[in-house]
Amino acid sequence: MKNLKTIALALIVAFGSFTATAQNNKKIDVKKSSIAWVGKKVTGQHNGTINFTEGTIIVNGKSIRGGSFTVDMTSINTTDLEAGKGKEKLDGHLKADDFFGVDKYPTAKLEIKLISDNGDGTSTVTANLTIKDQTHPVNFVLKSKGNTATTTFKIDRTKYGIKYGSGSFFDGLGDKTINDEFELSVTLVY
Repeated sequence: MKNLKTIALALIVAFGSFTATAQNNKKIDVKKSSIAWVGKKVTGQHNGTINFTEGTIIVNGKSIRGGSFTVDMTSINTTDLEAGKGKEKLDGHLKADDFFGVDKYPTAKLEIKLISDNGDGTSTVTANLTIKDQTHPVNFVLKSKGNTATTTFKIDRTKYGIKYGSGSFFDGLGDKTINDEFELSVTLVY
């Protein structure tokens, strides 16, 4: 009977160590990973980039099981305007308090809370996104191939206290109205 208990205990320990080692934390390559943004308004749109500070993906076999990421909000960069032609003004405005307030809130964070494998190389993700110290859930589909994962999703900026130019909060903006949602296209290389 003692041998059965010893064997059972050995199996539990072996199984526990197998499941513990099955998941790997992999740091993203912040130089190769990217975030592109698009913000739209009545009269057009602007686009640009934001850089990652750091990030980790939790992988089990070939499946992504979780992750957390930090974004350097001070790196907001408009790419559709040239220097001397409005770029500095828009970059400065996006970094100011009425938008992302990067002096007070230099980072944004995303933490995956729930992920389900769709069986076709994609996963449905629910994550918590924190911008300006306000956290709200976001949902998106993540496509994985090799050591790269990509997604595109929209964020309602007004949920994070960014109401400047929002037709949902201000009347009479006319063609100066800015859409509440902006789009992010993310590539994670790990």
